[in-house]
Amino acid sequence: MVEELVAAGATLASAGVVYVMAAARVVKQYERGVVFRLGRLRDEVRGPGFTMIVPFVDRLQKVNMQVVTMPVPAQEGITRDNVTVRVDAVVYFKVTGPAEAVVKVEDYRFAVAQMAQTSLRSIIGKSELDDLLSNREKLNQGLELMIDSPAVEWGVTIDRVEIKDVSLPETMKRSMARQAEADRERRARVINADAELQASKKLAEAAQQMADTPAALQLRLLQTVTAVAAEKNSTLVLPFPVELLRFLEKAQQTAGVPQQVPQQPVQAQQQPVQEQLPPPVPRLEPGPEGAKSGQD
Repeated sequence: MVEELVAAGATLASAGVVYVMAAARVVKQYERGVVFRLGRLRDEVRGPGFTMIVPFVDRLQKVNMQVVTMPVPAQEGITRDNVTVRVDAVVYFKVTGPAEAVVKVEDYRFAVAQMAQTSLRSIIGKSELDDLLSNREKLNQGLELMIDSPAVEWGVTIDRVEIKDVSLPETMKRSMARQAEADRERRARVINADAELQASKKLAEAAQQMADTPAALQLRLLQTVTAVAAEKNSTLVLPFPVELLRFLEKAQQTAGVPQQVPQQPVQAQQQPVQEQLPPPVPRLEPGPEGAKSGQD
Protein backbone atom coordinates (compact mmCIF):
# COMPACT_ATOMS: atom_id res chain seq x y z
CA MET A 1 0.00 0.00 0.00
CA VAL A 2 2.76 2.37 0.87
CA GLU A 3 4.60 1.58 -2.32
CA GLU A 4 1.47 2.39 -4.34
CA LEU A 5 1.11 5.75 -2.60
CA VAL A 6 4.77 6.55 -3.25
CA ALA A 7 4.41 5.59 -6.89
CA ALA A 8 1.27 7.72 -7.21
CA GLY A 9 3.02 10.67 -5.56
CA ALA A 10 5.98 10.33 -7.88
CA THR A 11 3.64 10.20 -10.84
CA LEU A 12 1.82 13.31 -9.74
CA ALA A 13 5.12 15.12 -9.12
CA SER A 14 6.36 14.16 -12.56
CA ALA A 15 3.10 15.33 -14.08
CA GLY A 16 3.37 18.59 -12.18
CA VAL A 17 6.93 19.12 -13.38
CA VAL A 18 5.91 18.40 -16.95
CA TYR A 19 2.98 20.78 -16.62
CA VAL A 20 5.15 23.55 -15.23
CA MET A 21 7.74 23.03 -17.93
CA ALA A 22 5.04 23.17 -20.59
CA ALA A 23 3.37 26.24 -19.10
CA ALA A 24 6.45 28.27 -18.18
CA ARG A 25 7.52 31.03 -20.53
CA VAL A 26 10.20 33.72 -20.32
CA VAL A 27 9.70 37.06 -22.08
CA LYS A 28 12.81 39.15 -22.64
CA GLN A 29 13.10 42.81 -21.75
CA TYR A 30 12.73 44.03 -25.34
CA GLU A 31 9.79 41.72 -26.09
CA ARG A 32 6.11 41.55 -25.32
CA GLY A 33 3.95 38.42 -25.23
CA VAL A 34 0.58 38.16 -26.98
CA VAL A 35 -1.54 35.23 -25.74
CA PHE A 36 -4.16 33.40 -27.81
CA ARG A 37 -6.51 31.14 -25.86
CA LEU A 38 -8.23 28.67 -28.09
CA GLY A 39 -7.60 31.03 -31.00
CA ARG A 40 -9.01 34.11 -29.30
CA LEU A 41 -6.80 37.07 -28.42
CA ARG A 42 -6.41 37.73 -24.73
CA ASP A 43 -6.60 41.36 -23.70
CA GLU A 44 -3.63 41.12 -21.41
CA VAL A 45 -0.24 41.54 -23.02
CA ARG A 46 2.48 39.73 -21.09
CA GLY A 47 5.40 41.90 -20.04
CA PRO A 48 9.06 40.93 -19.71
CA GLY A 49 9.99 38.23 -17.19
CA PHE A 50 8.61 34.82 -16.17
CA THR A 51 5.00 34.04 -17.09
CA MET A 52 2.68 31.03 -17.19
CA ILE A 53 0.17 29.90 -19.78
CA VAL A 54 -2.26 27.01 -19.97
CA PRO A 55 -0.57 24.21 -21.89
CA PHE A 56 -2.35 22.97 -24.99
CA VAL A 57 -4.88 25.81 -24.55
CA ASP A 58 -2.90 29.04 -24.74
CA ARG A 59 -0.35 30.01 -27.32
CA LEU A 60 2.17 32.77 -26.56
CA GLN A 61 3.57 34.80 -29.45
CA LYS A 62 6.47 37.12 -28.74
CA VAL A 63 6.78 40.49 -30.49
CA ASN A 64 10.07 42.40 -30.72
CA MET A 65 9.73 45.99 -29.54
CA GLN A 66 13.19 47.17 -30.66
CA VAL A 67 13.75 49.74 -33.39
CA VAL A 68 14.12 47.92 -36.69
CA THR A 69 16.46 49.24 -39.40
CA MET A 70 15.13 48.28 -42.82
CA PRO A 71 16.93 49.26 -46.03
CA VAL A 72 14.68 50.13 -48.94
CA PRO A 73 15.98 48.76 -52.26
CA ALA A 74 16.88 51.32 -54.92
CA GLN A 75 13.81 52.42 -56.84
CA GLU A 76 14.07 53.78 -60.37
CA GLY A 77 11.70 56.51 -61.43
CA ILE A 78 11.23 59.65 -63.47
CA THR A 79 11.16 62.97 -61.67
CA ARG A 80 8.73 65.77 -62.38
CA ASP A 81 11.30 67.45 -64.66
CA ASN A 82 11.73 64.22 -66.70
CA VAL A 83 15.04 62.95 -65.32
CA THR A 84 15.53 59.22 -64.70
CA VAL A 85 17.03 58.56 -61.26
CA ARG A 86 17.58 55.67 -58.86
CA VAL A 87 16.93 56.41 -55.20
CA ASP A 88 17.43 54.17 -52.19
CA ALA A 89 16.50 54.87 -48.57
CA VAL A 90 16.43 53.41 -45.08
CA VAL A 91 13.45 53.18 -42.69
CA TYR A 92 13.62 53.08 -38.89
CA PHE A 93 10.45 51.80 -37.21
CA LYS A 94 9.29 49.99 -34.08
CA VAL A 95 6.19 48.16 -32.84
CA THR A 96 4.09 50.13 -30.36
CA GLY A 97 0.98 47.90 -30.44
CA PRO A 98 1.97 44.22 -30.15
CA ALA A 99 -1.60 42.94 -30.47
CA GLU A 100 -2.33 44.97 -33.61
CA ALA A 101 1.00 43.99 -35.16
CA VAL A 102 0.09 40.31 -34.75
CA VAL A 103 -3.63 40.42 -35.53
CA LYS A 104 -4.16 43.15 -38.14
CA VAL A 105 -1.32 42.31 -40.51
CA GLU A 106 0.17 38.99 -41.51
CA ASP A 107 3.81 40.15 -41.52
CA TYR A 108 4.32 43.73 -40.43
CA ARG A 109 7.98 43.79 -41.59
CA PHE A 110 7.07 42.80 -45.14
CA ALA A 111 4.13 45.23 -45.13
CA VAL A 112 6.33 48.16 -44.03
CA ALA A 113 8.96 47.25 -46.66
CA GLN A 114 6.42 47.23 -49.49
CA MET A 115 4.82 50.46 -48.30
CA ALA A 116 8.26 52.10 -48.13
CA GLN A 117 9.09 51.11 -51.72
CA THR A 118 5.74 52.35 -53.02
CA SER A 119 6.02 55.64 -51.15
CA LEU A 120 9.58 56.16 -52.40
CA ARG A 121 8.53 55.75 -56.03
CA SER A 122 5.66 58.17 -55.43
CA ILE A 123 8.02 60.74 -53.91
CA ILE A 124 10.36 60.44 -56.91
CA GLY A 125 7.52 61.17 -59.34
CA LYS A 126 6.32 64.21 -57.38
CA SER A 127 9.71 65.82 -56.85
CA GLU A 128 12.20 67.59 -59.07
CA LEU A 129 15.85 66.71 -59.41
CA ASP A 130 17.03 69.75 -57.47
CA ASP A 131 14.78 68.77 -54.56
CA LEU A 132 16.22 65.26 -54.49
CA LEU A 133 19.75 66.62 -54.42
CA SER A 134 19.46 69.62 -52.12
CA ASN A 135 16.14 69.49 -50.23
CA ARG A 136 16.25 65.97 -48.81
CA GLU A 137 15.04 66.91 -45.35
CA LYS A 138 11.67 67.95 -46.69
CA LEU A 139 11.42 64.80 -48.80
CA ASN A 140 12.31 62.66 -45.79
CA GLN A 141 9.45 64.19 -43.81
CA GLY A 142 7.00 63.63 -46.67
CA LEU A 143 8.15 60.04 -47.11
CA GLU A 144 7.84 59.39 -43.38
CA LEU A 145 4.30 60.74 -43.38
CA MET A 146 3.30 58.58 -46.34
CA ILE A 147 4.61 55.39 -44.68
CA ASP A 148 3.37 56.21 -41.19
CA SER A 149 -0.26 56.78 -42.17
CA PRO A 150 -1.15 53.12 -42.90
CA ALA A 151 1.44 51.73 -40.47
CA VAL A 152 -0.32 53.24 -37.44
CA GLU A 153 -3.23 50.80 -37.95
CA TRP A 154 -0.75 47.92 -37.82
CA GLY A 155 0.62 48.96 -34.43
CA VAL A 156 3.86 50.19 -36.03
CA THR A 157 5.33 53.66 -35.64
CA ILE A 158 7.78 55.02 -38.18
CA ASP A 159 10.64 56.57 -36.27
CA ARG A 160 12.65 58.03 -39.15
CA VAL A 161 13.13 57.79 -42.93
CA GLU A 162 16.32 58.83 -44.70
CA ILE A 163 17.12 58.98 -48.41
CA LYS A 164 20.59 57.43 -48.74
CA ASP A 165 21.72 57.99 -52.30
CA VAL A 166 20.50 59.40 -55.60
CA SER A 167 22.06 57.83 -58.70
CA LEU A 168 22.02 59.87 -61.91
CA PRO A 169 22.80 58.86 -65.51
CA GLU A 170 26.31 59.62 -66.74
CA THR A 171 25.03 62.12 -69.31
CA MET A 172 23.22 64.04 -66.59
CA LYS A 173 26.34 64.02 -64.41
CA ARG A 174 28.42 65.49 -67.24
CA SER A 175 25.77 68.13 -67.93
CA MET A 176 25.64 69.12 -64.28
CA ALA A 177 29.43 69.24 -64.12
CA ARG A 178 29.55 71.55 -67.15
CA GLN A 179 26.85 73.74 -65.62
CA ALA A 180 28.71 73.99 -62.32
CA GLU A 181 31.97 74.73 -64.13
CA ALA A 182 30.35 77.47 -66.20
CA ASP A 183 28.77 79.00 -63.12
CA ARG A 184 32.09 79.02 -61.26
CA GLU A 185 33.86 80.52 -64.27
CA ARG A 186 31.21 83.24 -64.47
CA ARG A 187 31.65 84.10 -60.81
CA ALA A 188 35.44 84.11 -61.22
CA ARG A 189 35.20 86.54 -64.12
CA VAL A 190 32.86 88.83 -62.19
CA ILE A 191 35.20 88.82 -59.20
CA ASN A 192 38.20 89.47 -61.44
CA ALA A 193 36.44 92.36 -63.17
CA ASP A 194 35.44 93.84 -59.84
CA ALA A 195 39.02 93.57 -58.62
CA GLU A 196 40.30 95.26 -61.77
CA LEU A 197 37.80 98.09 -61.29
CA GLN A 198 38.86 98.65 -57.71
CA ALA A 199 42.52 98.44 -58.64
CA SER A 200 42.09 100.95 -61.46
CA LYS A 201 40.42 103.41 -59.08
CA LYS A 202 43.23 103.07 -56.58
CA LEU A 203 45.85 103.43 -59.32
CA ALA A 204 44.15 106.54 -60.62
CA GLU A 205 44.22 108.05 -57.14
CA ALA A 206 47.88 107.09 -56.72
CA ALA A 207 48.80 108.56 -60.11
CA GLN A 208 47.04 111.79 -59.27
CA GLN A 209 48.90 111.98 -55.97
CA MET A 210 52.27 111.27 -57.61
CA ALA A 211 51.62 113.87 -60.30
CA ASP A 212 51.76 116.57 -57.64
CA THR A 213 55.13 115.28 -56.33
CA PRO A 214 57.40 113.91 -59.11
CA ALA A 215 59.91 112.75 -56.52
CA ALA A 216 57.39 110.20 -55.28
CA LEU A 217 57.29 108.67 -58.77
CA GLN A 218 61.09 108.29 -58.74
CA LEU A 219 60.99 106.70 -55.28
CA ARG A 220 58.29 104.32 -56.40
CA LEU A 221 60.40 103.39 -59.41
CA LEU A 222 63.38 102.66 -57.20
CA GLN A 223 61.24 100.54 -54.88
CA THR A 224 60.01 98.51 -57.84
CA VAL A 225 63.55 98.01 -59.06
CA THR A 226 64.62 96.84 -55.60
CA ALA A 227 61.74 94.36 -55.41
CA VAL A 228 62.50 92.92 -58.85
CA ALA A 229 66.25 92.73 -58.25
CA ALA A 230 65.74 90.73 -55.04
CA GLU A 231 64.53 87.67 -56.96
CA LYS A 232 67.67 87.44 -59.17
CA ASN A 233 65.89 85.41 -61.82
CA SER A 234 65.16 88.00 -64.48
CA THR A 235 66.85 90.68 -66.57
CA LEU A 236 66.01 94.19 -65.53
CA VAL A 237 65.76 96.98 -68.12
CA LEU A 238 65.75 100.32 -66.33
CA PRO A 239 64.33 103.27 -68.29
CA PHE A 240 65.79 106.73 -67.71
CA PRO A 241 63.53 109.75 -67.60
CA VAL A 242 63.83 112.23 -70.43
CA GLU A 243 64.36 115.06 -67.94
CA LEU A 244 67.45 113.31 -66.57
CA LEU A 245 68.93 112.89 -70.04
CA ARG A 246 68.32 116.55 -70.83
CA PHE A 247 69.96 117.53 -67.57
CA LEU A 248 73.07 115.47 -68.40
CA GLU A 249 73.18 116.94 -71.90
CA LYS A 250 73.06 120.49 -70.57
CA ALA A 251 75.73 119.70 -68.01
CA GLN A 252 78.01 118.31 -70.70
CA GLN A 253 77.54 121.39 -72.90
CA THR A 254 78.28 123.69 -69.97
CA ALA A 255 81.44 121.75 -69.10
CA GLY A 256 82.67 121.76 -72.75
CA VAL A 257 82.69 125.55 -73.24
CA PRO A 258 85.79 126.41 -71.03
CA GLN A 259 87.82 123.55 -72.57
CA GLN A 260 87.70 125.12 -76.09
CA VAL A 261 88.80 128.65 -74.98
CA PRO A 262 92.54 127.90 -74.25
CA GLN A 263 92.95 125.97 -77.53
CA GLN A 264 92.42 129.06 -79.73
CA PRO A 265 95.50 131.10 -78.54
CA VAL A 266 97.74 128.03 -78.82
CA GLN A 267 96.82 127.66 -82.46
CA ALA A 268 97.36 131.37 -82.99
CA GLN A 269 100.90 131.19 -81.52
CA GLN A 270 101.81 128.19 -83.63
CA GLN A 271 100.91 129.90 -86.89
CA PRO A 272 103.49 132.79 -86.64
CA VAL A 273 106.19 130.30 -85.64
CA GLN A 274 105.64 128.44 -88.86
CA GLU A 275 105.74 131.68 -90.86
CA GLN A 276 109.17 132.77 -89.41
CA LEU A 277 110.91 129.55 -90.42
CA PRO A 278 113.59 129.98 -93.16
CA PRO A 279 112.87 128.74 -96.66
CA PRO A 280 113.80 125.18 -97.49
CA VAL A 281 117.42 124.30 -98.26
CA PRO A 282 116.94 122.99 -101.82
CA ARG A 283 116.29 126.52 -103.08
CA LEU A 284 120.03 127.47 -102.54
CA GLU A 285 122.37 127.35 -105.54
CA PRO A 286 125.12 124.75 -105.48
CA GLY A 287 128.70 125.89 -104.96
CA PRO A 288 131.43 125.80 -102.46
CA GLU A 289 130.55 129.17 -101.08
CA GLY A 290 126.91 128.39 -100.80
CA ALA A 291 127.61 125.07 -99.12
CA LYS A 292 129.96 126.77 -96.72
CA SER A 293 127.51 129.49 -95.90
CA GLY A 294 124.85 126.84 -95.45
CA GLN A 295 127.02 125.02 -93.03
CA ASP A 296 127.64 128.22 -91.09
